[in-house]
Amino acid sequence: MIAADGTRVTASGLIATRDAVSQHAGQIPPTSALPGGYAIRKRGQGTVIADSRIYMHGDDMRYVDRGATARTGHLHVRTFHEERDQVSFLVADFRPAMLWGMRRAFRSVAAAEALSWLGWQAVARGGRVGLMAITSSEPVIVRTRGGTRGMLAVIGGLVRAHDAAMDSAQARAADHSFAADPPLDQALAGLQRIVPRGASVIIASALDSVGTDFDSVIGQLSQHRAPRFLLIEDQALHNLPAGHYPLHGPDGNRRAARFRKSGTARGLPESLANHDVARIDAGMPPRDAMAGVTI
Repeated sequence: MIAADGTRVTASGLIATRDAVSQHAGQIPPTSALPGGYAIRKRGQGTVIADSRIYMHGDDMRYVDRGATARTGHLHVRTFHEERDQVSFLVADFRPAMLWGMRRAFRSVAAAEALSWLGWQAVARGGRVGLMAITSSEPVIVRTRGGTRGMLAVIGGLVRAHDAAMDSAQARAADHSFAADPPLDQALAGLQRIVPRGASVIIASALDSVGTDFDSVIGQLSQHRAPRFLLIEDQALHNLPAGHYPLHGPDGNRRAARFRKSGTARGLPESLANHDVARIDAGMPPRDAMAGVTI
């Protein structure tokens, strides 16, 4: 499961989320209000280009990919999928500002749990999932893929990225070399190159240090994709009275912090006014925090 101190993400913990998602499967609304409302696969191979591959005997010559054939010198054909093919691309914010928490778990851990929850929902419905995990250095990217294997690849990426983020933060703490978070807008700007058009982009972040171009980046991303946001918060902070508080880091060191006044919920950037935003309390168990949140 998730590390006992709530500071680490483990594959076993995110895989176990699948059981909780399965128990909530009965709450998913039916495809149709009428009897027999089941999703079926359409005949044919769809109209949206999915990929290009080497020609195999029996392939329809009408679908020859002239560009790929000219570049490689080998005959290629295009493959297609249905327009309703669902791609859910998960974006996890593991920048340094996410690596803390008031209760139960770090905000970064809660982000991984929430994305895993929605990822399992997506593959259960026959969709494909991919991942970009943002850290203070290079992001971890997992290409979109369907089924259990696709979700396991995403979980592996979440674990690797979070471990790298924690190790880097601990190394900086040991050297007393703290740096500001890289702006979120710079990382999100690259999504248009790796996320297919029509995909749902689910971003789990506390939206710290979004950058000056955040609104513009989200606006461009919204033109051909559907951004959704999981706003990771710690509700205990909003009710915290003013005073001095001890902080314990995963390195075992104890520090002191002073709060001048109770925290209040922050307003959202203007660009998110027309987007789906779900507030996730990092202090709650995933089953409770994700109640009512579906893919």
